[in-house]
Amino acid sequence: MPGNPFTDPNWAPDVVNEIERLVGTVRTTATDRVVVVVRGLVFGIIIGIAALIAFALLIILSTKLLQTILEGVTDTDSSVWLSYLIMAALLFVLGALCMRLRRPKGATL
Repeated sequence: MPGNPFTDPNWAPDVVNEIERLVGTVRTTATDRVVVVVRGLVFGIIIGIAALIAFALLIILSTKLLQTILEGVTDTDSSVWLSYLIMAALLFVLGALCMRLRRPKGATL
């Protein structure tokens, strides 16, 4: 009987090779995809945090640069509050623009 595993001398290596191929296929389809998704998630979070920090530092740098520019026009105390006022107005306008663009025209709640 050729189908009898007890009489086939290559039965054990064939079964082991088939199990190894099956486990390799499952690992490739499941584990490797999960690793790619998790790496993307982790790197996305790191990039998001770095972007928030960079934005805050850019605001601070812009305010200090504006104070330095305004010191040539006004005294030191006035340049500080004037730079705060200008930056607040700029951020207010940018925020209002973002709020206006958040939904398409004609969209209702």
